[in-house]
Amino acid sequence: MNKAGLAQVLSEKLNVSKRETEDMINALVDEIIAELKKGEEVVLTGFGAFSAKQRAARVGVNPQNPTEKINIPAVTVPKFKAGKALKDALKS
Repeated sequence: MNKAGLAQVLSEKLNVSKRETEDMINALVDEIIAELKKGEEVVLTGFGAFSAKQRAARVGVNPQNPTEKINIPAVTVPKFKAGKALKDALKS
């Protein structure tokens, strides 16, 4: 399911227009991104937690020339940890 499909399903369940639902989804995604940029964690109880993690710099191998070493810089990456309710729902 993509964002448009999710908006369609939610608009039918909540009895609101698809456009309003798309705006809500976009606002949610934008707010999660903003909080992660600030270094905060976003927890949706029962669903999971979004956080940002710093990946350290390291030395890698150039796949086109395996004898050549390349430096891979440090980077911040998104992380998601599933909540208990989500894990339990997928087990059954």
